[in-house]
Amino acid sequence: MPSDSDSNIAAADALTLLLHNQHALAAAIEEVTKWLSENGVETVAENAVVAMETLDTNAKAITEAITRLRQF
Repeated sequence: MPSDSDSNIAAADALTLLLHNQHALAAAIEEVTKWLSENGVETVAENAVVAMETLDTNAKAITEAITRLRQF
C-alpha cells in the first residue's frame, strides 16, 4: 500500500499535468480570440475571453492544491 506521501506526490504530479493542459488550452483560446476579434466576430471573442478567465481562475486553484500536496 502506498504511503500518504507517495499518494500526495502522485496526485501533485497528475495535477501538474492537468495544469499544463490548462495553460495550453488557454493559449489556444487566446489565439482564436485574437483572430475572432480581428475578423469582426466580437460577441464570440468576448465569450472566449470569459472562458479564458475561467481557465485562469481554475489554474490558480490547481496551483494552490499542488503546492499543498507537495508540502506533505
